[in-house]
Amino acid sequence: MSQPSSNSGLRTLTVVIAAVIGLFLLVGGIWLTVLGGSFYYVIAGLALLIFAWLLLKRSSTSIWLYAALMLGTTLWGIWEVGTDFWALAPRLDILGVLGLWILIPAVSRGMDNAKSSKIALSSTLVIAIVVMVYSIFNDPQEINGVIKNEQPKTAQAVEGVDAADWPAYGRTQGGVRYSPLTQINDQNVKDLKVAWTFRTGDLKTANDSGETTNQVTPIKVGNNMYMCTTHQWLIALDPATGKEKWRFDPKLKADKTYQHLTCRGVMYYDANNTSEFATSLQAKKSASTECPRKVFLPVNDGRLVAINADTGKACSDFGTKGEVDLQKLMPYAYPGGYNPTSPGIVSGTTVVIAGSVTDNYSNKEPSGVIRGYDVNTGKLLWAFDTGAQDPNALPGENSTFVHNSPNAWAPLAYDPKLDIVYVPTGVGTPDIWGGDRTELKERYANSMLAINATTGKLVWHFQTTHHDLWDMDVPSQPSLADVKDKSGQTVPAIYVLTKTGNVFVLDRRNGKAIVPITEKAVPQTVKRGPQTKGERYSATQPFSALDLAPKDKLTDKQMWGATMFDQLMCRVSFKRLNYDGIYTPPSENGTLVFPGNLGVFEWGGMSVNQDRQIAVMNPLALPFVSRLIPMDPNRKETARGAGTEHGIQPMYGVPYGVEINAFLSPLGLPCKQPGWGYIAGVDLNSHEVVWKKRIGTIRDSLPNLFQLPALKIGVPGLGGTISTAGNVMFVGATQDNYIRAFNVSNGEKLWEARLPAGGQATPMTYEINGKQYVVIMAGGHGSFGTKMGDYLVAYALPDTK
Repeated sequence: MSQPSSNSGLRTLTVVIAAVIGLFLLVGGIWLTVLGGSFYYVIAGLALLIFAWLLLKRSSTSIWLYAALMLGTTLWGIWEVGTDFWALAPRLDILGVLGLWILIPAVSRGMDNAKSSKIALSSTLVIAIVVMVYSIFNDPQEINGVIKNEQPKTAQAVEGVDAADWPAYGRTQGGVRYSPLTQINDQNVKDLKVAWTFRTGDLKTANDSGETTNQVTPIKVGNNMYMCTTHQWLIALDPATGKEKWRFDPKLKADKTYQHLTCRGVMYYDANNTSEFATSLQAKKSASTECPRKVFLPVNDGRLVAINADTGKACSDFGTKGEVDLQKLMPYAYPGGYNPTSPGIVSGTTVVIAGSVTDNYSNKEPSGVIRGYDVNTGKLLWAFDTGAQDPNALPGENSTFVHNSPNAWAPLAYDPKLDIVYVPTGVGTPDIWGGDRTELKERYANSMLAINATTGKLVWHFQTTHHDLWDMDVPSQPSLADVKDKSGQTVPAIYVLTKTGNVFVLDRRNGKAIVPITEKAVPQTVKRGPQTKGERYSATQPFSALDLAPKDKLTDKQMWGATMFDQLMCRVSFKRLNYDGIYTPPSENGTLVFPGNLGVFEWGGMSVNQDRQIAVMNPLALPFVSRLIPMDPNRKETARGAGTEHGIQPMYGVPYGVEINAFLSPLGLPCKQPGWGYIAGVDLNSHEVVWKKRIGTIRDSLPNLFQLPALKIGVPGLGGTISTAGNVMFVGATQDNYIRAFNVSNGEKLWEARLPAGGQATPMTYEINGKQYVVIMAGGHGSFGTKMGDYLVAYALPDTK
């Protein structure tokens, strides 16, 4: 006798659920429609409310209506985003689950003609399921081509760089991140196993900043491997076993105010090696007797230390007791204010170093000066101050370098034949408001500078963004490769990766374009909210024909969520922001910045196989939101340093502060639909993107309770790619804790291994005792939210009996 009551209860519950969903969609849909967005949600909301009323009346028409809604939503989803599994999921998940619930017999019991209506609903659910399954294997975002360039039988040798070694951050100082080794190849990489693991013992402390990270790429020379840790301990290892040989502690004094606490790599110098690291005979004659082989260690509190590569002792004849003070002659100097996080370069005579400054903190910050020091004595040989009238002029007794001049925080590159160091620069801080910047202050901002490594004189420069208001620094070590131009002539090229996604391909002798560059008009006005006080905008910006950024402007169709509810809210948020494509001006209302502050490319750079004329890389696609906050420019500073690059930034001394965050849904997921991270392969003969694939899952981004199947979604990554003559590309970087290997020719995944912590670092590979290893730092990244650790992990093929 209780059955009717049970039936009534389930039906009533279904009515309530449908009515609540319908009301939410109707109200939110009206809001979105008023803002100029899709009116689907209004229709869906009304349909659900009518369905709920008809179901309450026990009319089978309710199920027919729901079947029509389900079919219409499926067709609408395909029209908006095509067969994209992750984009379709929030459009169909809630309605699909509710549709299955409606098929429960108790919900429809007592209705006339319920059977035919339930068949109709079942059919539309089957159609939706088929579409979803099909979309798993037919991703419209991916490019599935094959690079057919053959690997020559004999790889081009780099003078003085042994094929078995990885003696610089990018293997060569030209930043190629390519090894000619072939023992590990596309046929056997699936068999890689952990060969050894080394734990540094250097872990984040309570006094460290939020941007504490492990980003090191070790170097390997002969029988030694050198790595630096988060707190800049320099450790020498046996590359065959991972056993520690010695360590050097520079006694870094860090605290929470440091915007960055990291070490991406070190520089190696051998006076007896006639290589790209020591091409000068004069340098060899004047070599340090105490340290003929040395490792240069950048230290985050503003020092450059020289350490004996054999003993681990400081080179006392370099600078003062083995170090030079990079804070010397700095304006507004403070610990962490000028922060060398990336390796410089070493020529036969000169070690060249640059550093970062605190973004968006104040208009009274240290200089972004680049300097060259004698490789043996540590004497300052030259300076290039990007904000000075004469960038090579050294300060006098009562003067300093120019404050807030554009800095160069990314790794540098070097061409020993031309004796040119290539320096990627950023914008002078504060980044997001530039009304007080002079033409002089912006002359060398956001540029690639080609500087003579011996004299410090400028050879040429190219600016990638004019009057930058979006933190579009040149973020990566450039890569040097010889390529053929349109006439078939071999040209020494430089590949300049940018946050905007543009890859500028220039003749590295003179800066002239190899791939066409066009100045295009960009947005000039703030359409929502008040106009920004005292600001101006560049009318045009340069765009390269080789561009890894998404081709089209974002629309509300690309907004996303875990469900249709947060997707709707993301669509509303998108419509409320100022956005008219790339370079939309910052605003008090809030501006969508896409490509976002992480950029399409970050410090990881790309890998270039000059032998095959191939490049591989891992671009990003994650929007940010910046919101200017009106402030009194004369307010007193209340703290020193920032400790993070996100959230509210004070920008003391200018009329605004700024709040910068990733564009996220109410549930904390990116509002832009996946993918957010990719790998890509480019044919350097045609400079076309031949293949592009998503990389990574959300396995480590959600609590275990909410884990979704480990389907490839395309997650952001920090760290670069490497490749080998074995047709294998290795990359970590992603927010899930994996290192992966891919086929260089087509992007097919060949192998992956679980890391003990986040792998936000670029791997490297080398050979010793006839065995090839692949090594990556698994140490995590503070603001990226990956698991912290202190693991250096090496992989190799199992020994054959």
